[in-house]
Amino acid sequence: MDAQQLEIQFISLVYTFHQSAMFALGKLANPLTGKVERNLMQAKYTIDTLEMLEEKTKGNVSPNEDKILKTMLQELRLNYVYEVEQDQKQSNVEEKKEPS
Repeated sequence: MDAQQLEIQFISLVYTFHQSAMFALGKLANPLTGKVERNLMQAKYTIDTLEMLEEKTKGNVSPNEDKILKTMLQELRLNYVYEVEQDQKQSNVEEKKEPS
């Protein structure tokens, strides 16, 4: 397999993890059900897996592969933080609604 084919496969793998995390973050509808489903634990696991992949491949990827991986990770981290903050805000609103 030549370097270009390996790069395409690596980027496809990273993209697959990215899509999986976006589904888990509720940013994309599940293609099988057509429904938006959130699972922040699954999203965190997928982000952690991409971070591990980044660490394990450090120094062994092309500049293009590195840029794509870093960009996708940054997008996922930002979306994850946003979703966690939304959950916290919702919890605070619900706590205030409960009678004392």
